[in-house]
Amino acid sequence: MPTLLITKTISSSRTAAVIPKMLSSSTRNLNPKSLMAAISDKTLIPNPSHFPNPRPLSQIATQHLQASASRSINGVRSVSSRSSPVEISVTGEIEGSGSTLVVVSFYKFADFPDHAEMRKPLKDLCEQARVSGGIILAPEGINGSICGTRESVEKVLEFIQADERLKGLRLVESPVTPEEEAIHHGHTSHSPLGAGEDAPFRWDHVRVKLKKEIVSFGDPSVMPTEKVGKYVHPKDWNALISDPDTMVIDVRNSYETRIGKFKGAVDPLTAAFREFPSWVDDEFELAESNQQSDTEVEELSASVKEETENGGPKKLPRVAMYCTGGIRCEKASSFLLSKGFEEVYHLQGGILKYLEEVPKKESLWEGECFVFDKRVSVDHGLIQGSFKLCYGCKQPISDEDMEYPEYEHGVTCPYCFSTKSEEEKERARARQRQFESWGVIGGPDKGRRNPGRTQNASNQKEEKEISKSI
Repeated sequence: MPTLLITKTISSSRTAAVIPKMLSSSTRNLNPKSLMAAISDKTLIPNPSHFPNPRPLSQIATQHLQASASRSINGVRSVSSRSSPVEISVTGEIEGSGSTLVVVSFYKFADFPDHAEMRKPLKDLCEQARVSGGIILAPEGINGSICGTRESVEKVLEFIQADERLKGLRLVESPVTPEEEAIHHGHTSHSPLGAGEDAPFRWDHVRVKLKKEIVSFGDPSVMPTEKVGKYVHPKDWNALISDPDTMVIDVRNSYETRIGKFKGAVDPLTAAFREFPSWVDDEFELAESNQQSDTEVEELSASVKEETENGGPKKLPRVAMYCTGGIRCEKASSFLLSKGFEEVYHLQGGILKYLEEVPKKESLWEGECFVFDKRVSVDHGLIQGSFKLCYGCKQPISDEDMEYPEYEHGVTCPYCFSTKSEEEKERARARQRQFESWGVIGGPDKGRRNPGRTQNASNQKEEKEISKSI
């Protein structure tokens, strides 16, 4: 059953019915069998222009905080380590404690030229509601992953979707427990990614950034709002990629594919997503300036291109692509369609949805999936994986990698040791010493000394004074 996210109206004129709607495999149609939930009913989210006197976004954010203070959610619902459907009562209210932690990833491609105006009120709302994570605003839309209590996260999503252009966010929700968040790497008050004793969230801060793209691709002509590939549900993915006529492409970066990918997938070995267009042009010889002779065309792999009997145009393969959560495939599939590919498919909900829904015994996934938070990697069932993070290069490392002489905690690993100068390594060592001495406080208290460390120092001072008096 797909996860539902129910958003409440804040309209004071009337109480709107809460209607869950499911986002379809197309950006234009609704289908109850879709993976990801979205709120698209116009009665649920107020448009700021509907008010008699349009107000600044900062005032709307303040109203969201005030409204949340007056509401309560009855009952307590336990959650497991993997994503599960949100229980809905007969009254349309979410059944669960307001303190239940959830992680929501979302994105929406839209025409959003005034995106910068949302940054400050959105960041203020997240900080006051103690919602951590990262959000990118760009002229082409919004992309983010946030963590916090269910009520706080809903407040942020309501505020975002108050903008008519951002309604219908593509959402993937993962309920979590505080115990799961207290992972041993990167989540203590004495580690580089520590969040402080009172913030058991997946990230130790919230960042709202302004960028040119919500996912860096480097080709402004690619428009996912106009055309994208066909979505494939996780349960149908195995059949598609098992077909010998299907070319499976992993559109992630090499440090991600290194720890896991689908069986038989082609790895472009890109260091950044912006390199993908060049890889496609080179792999399929599609660059306009690249004129091949008949001999050169015949030498290409039959799995990539074929010549017709009369020397006609080349035939491009059927492509099935995938990424972590789906957003990179939106641009990658749109790009391939613009290059003349006719059959382009991509995994709906990405690897994460596949690992959540497909049993391990039926899975064609090999290894673990890198994620951009403190879990570092996840396995089937979205259980936290075995990889750690090198704080020098932000790449995943295994226990075996940590046995190499090039590994130095908080400084380097076998993958970045040779690329770091001695000056960079020394700065990293100094930073690591600071973390070990004082820890890190995140959220609204970022930059403040760790209270636990300060208390320990005070106790040690008292003990010394007592010993002297004795």
